[in-house]
Amino acid sequence: MSLNPPMTRWSGKTVWLVGASSGIGRATAAALHGQGARVIVSARNSQALEQFTQEHPGAIALPLDVTDAQAVQHAMQKVCDLGPLDGMVYCAGHYTAMDADAIDLPDMLRHVDINYVGALQLLGAVLPHMLARGPDAGSFVSLVGSVAGYVGLPRSLAYGPTKAALINLAQTLYLDLRDKGVAVSIINPGFVETPLTAQNRFHMPALLTPQQAASEILRGWARGAFEIHFPKRFTLGLKLLALLPWRLYFTLVGRVTQA
Repeated sequence: MSLNPPMTRWSGKTVWLVGASSGIGRATAAALHGQGARVIVSARNSQALEQFTQEHPGAIALPLDVTDAQAVQHAMQKVCDLGPLDGMVYCAGHYTAMDADAIDLPDMLRHVDINYVGALQLLGAVLPHMLARGPDAGSFVSLVGSVAGYVGLPRSLAYGPTKAALINLAQTLYLDLRDKGVAVSIINPGFVETPLTAQNRFHMPALLTPQQAASEILRGWARGAFEIHFPKRFTLGLKLLALLPWRLYFTLVGRVTQA
């Protein structure tokens, strides 16, 4: 049984993707555009956004720094000026590998500001608009989390907790909004070839392209899924890992990550 209304028809829908200058966000925007949606793409990199709109006629570039609360409100007003907003996908993200013996507090806080607080800024702007449209409008919000939010992992001191927060946030949003006509989903990818993962110096199992990730996301929306996680051969293993007793969990993670 689907937890959300299946979304398969995108023609005439307006979707705002925040964090769409590269990686999963850009690929998902391109996939939605290909399905007939009007996409609004936001990120700090205005040049990348303009290139996207040139390659995808009808797409709208809206440069935005999600850490600027006033800028988010101004951007939302511009979105409203374009007409009803059907969906918002929060793809903005920041990642730096970090260990507890080399804490960079300013960078840790930057993770919080972009990965989590930025999502709150967007939700605070978008949800009143969607709720005002009524329960039959078919509105939705999707947050891009990560399997790094399932469990604590080495070198994920700054990144993992912010993604765990997004997972918890999406669960709570779903409970609050399921009877108010706003669908909620959390997207938890494994490893995807993006500018963020390009800095990793370790083997990334089951690595996907952004286009493959976008296809998985659209399939998840079409199923009406609450959690969209991929690739299953990797994500299911981490889900099982999270169920283990702590002693066994810490032992296994230590062995795997030191191999």
